[in-house]
This record gives sequence, C-alpha cells and structure tokens, in this order.
Amino acid sequence: MENCIFCKIAEKKIPSTTVYEDEDLLAFKDINPAAPVHLLVIPKKHFATLQDAAGEPALLGKMLALAPRLAEEFGCAVSYDADGAPAAGFKTVINSGPDGGQEVYHLHLHVVGGAHPWRGER
Repeated sequence: MENCIFCKIAEKKIPSTTVYEDEDLLAFKDINPAAPVHLLVIPKKHFATLQDAAGEPALLGKMLALAPRLAEEFGCAVSYDADGAPAAGFKTVINSGPDGGQEVYHLHLHVVGGAHPWRGER
C-alpha cells in the first residue's frame, strides 16, 4: 500500500520506537499514547482490517500471543497477590472499519496498560 503509514514504518521509511520485530510482526510505541504503556503490533504484510486477515489464523494468533509478552516487558502484565487475586493488567484492542473506530487502515493490535484512560483516569 503506497500511502499506508504502517507499511512505511514496517519498511523503515518512517522511524518508530520499535519494541519487537520478527519476520512477520513489528511492535512499536504509539506516538499518541492513551496510557503509560501503549504499543501497536502490526503484521508486516498489509491487511487493511481484521476481516481482511481472517484467512491468516496463525498470524493473528502470533499477534495476540505477543501481547502478554510485551505487557510483561513493559510492567503491566497481570499479577496475583498472595491470596490469588489478580492485579494490574492490560487491554488489547483491534478497531475494524469506520464504525469500529479504525483510523489507520493497516491491521494493528493496541496493547494498553498502566492508568485507565478508558475510565477517565490518567
């Protein structure tokens, strides 16, 4: 996709703060974070929406499996207290299409942790 900003980031034509990269995926810090931890995981291959990638279950699974690993690295993974009650945690979001709030038409998974901006906290 000629004008896709995420394709350009994956191709290293636009700089990003990369936090993970392999042959299929790139993860980087969001330039307009909604929380202390706000990372984006993208496939290097262009898929406009989640629906367009529905035939790629291994890739989608790889994206989702990367989220808790990144959350652990950035200090927002789920932890458990002495009684086994969960604490901390993170949110994953994939926006699809205009009614789904998608702004960049290259499939991307948000990994968001820390303060809860979706609850009005910062």
